Amino acid sequence: MKKLKLVALTLAMLTVVGLAGCTQQTPTNEATQTQTLPKKDRAGKDIHLSEKTTKIVSLAPSMTQVITDIGREADLVGVDMQSADADATLKKLPQFDMMAIDAEQLIALEPQVVYVTDINMASSESVWNQVEEAGIPIVTIPTSTTIGDIALDVQFIADSLDEHDKGKELVDTMNQEIATIREIGKTIQEKKKVLFEISALPDIYSFGQGTFLNEMLEVIGAENVLAGENGWLPVTEEAAIASNPDVILTSVDYIENPVEEVLARQNWANVTAIQNQAVYEIDTDTSSVPNHHITKALKQMAKAVYPEAYQDVTND
Repeated sequence: MKKLKLVALTLAMLTVVGLAGCTQQTPTNEATQTQTLPKKDRAGKDIHLSEKTTKIVSLAPSMTQVITDIGREADLVGVDMQSADADATLKKLPQFDMMAIDAEQLIALEPQVVYVTDINMASSESVWNQVEEAGIPIVTIPTSTTIGDIALDVQFIADSLDEHDKGKELVDTMNQEIATIREIGKTIQEKKKVLFEISALPDIYSFGQGTFLNEMLEVIGAENVLAGENGWLPVTEEAAIASNPDVILTSVDYIENPVEEVLARQNWANVTAIQNQAVYEIDTDTSSVPNHHITKALKQMAKAVYPEAYQDVTND
């Protein structure tokens, strides 16, 4: 959905300018071994969580989906607008603009925990001061840039709600699916060069190293044409053409037919991907929201770039 795409792009740009640069820390061994509630959030900040949490606010789809998937949807008392757009069952809940949180509305819900990410924390500092002064725990989960950190985020959310086993099940399934793709990816001898567009002309946006999508391309055995760059980045049309990708992937969802848009571009006729009509659409939500659902996008990417190698992989 376009709103979710815009949020993903905003997160990307915040990462570029450093707002997403919070230090990410692995949950403590104590939390995972004894299954006690975590004492620090994913930003390394001390937190004090309720033993029985029944009133939750989640302010990003990546976190809301985990909370829902571990069976705690009924405990949500407020969500961001994008989460509600993605899940019709959440539309009845109070909703928040991710980039402009209403402190009074949030405090009035009397949540026992509020899950936030970079884009939320970029709101006015006074908002979060008010929430903290009201005695409401704020749990920060910075935007993860690696598959490994995404897995840790999922497990952390589950642990923080005393649902360790359910979180482990999600993470184990995610890791198993990735391992299956990775093993096939290792057998790829002739790596295809891929350009992955998350925003189309006239403002192409993509990514280089230091992003989970770049890592996903590596897992399937492909080469990102922008691997020499870092982070999420704008790409000029000239640079995109010069990179001459073998395959173009697009997760653009705000134009009617993003594949046809790419194939019909002027000046792109000599690009290998255009000549071979090797342009494929990848699900926006699962490729832009960093949680265990990225495996759906990973499978789509694998089957698009190397259909024969991954023909036996089911994308359910």
